[in-house]
Amino acid sequence: MPTPPPCPQCAMENVYQDGANYVCADCGHEWPMAAVAGADDDAGAVVRDANGNVLADGDAVVLIKDLKVKGSSTTLKMGTKVKSIRLVGSGDHEVDCKMDAGSFMLKACFLKKV
Repeated sequence: MPTPPPCPQCAMENVYQDGANYVCADCGHEWPMAAVAGADDDAGAVVRDANGNVLADGDAVVLIKDLKVKGSSTTLKMGTKVKSIRLVGSGDHEVDCKMDAGSFMLKACFLKKV
């Protein structure tokens, strides 16, 4: 039996099935199971920074460690602030951003939300 998804309203995992709906025992929110089946593609789209904060398009972030750029002698320094990030769903790297050094694809685990 598959485990029910967390509540879309409060994000708690204390959810049970009631007929054709899921019900959150913590906040009482109910939603149809059919809506979850169509939203499974978006379920993986939640991107979190190094501290577990949810990132969204347009957020500002800071690098938490020095990152060497592959194929270049450029190093992105820790503490560099990046404004207006864009979340992408392709490949290993979740964040697309532009800095003074150029345009880069970064992993969210090396970023902290400002």
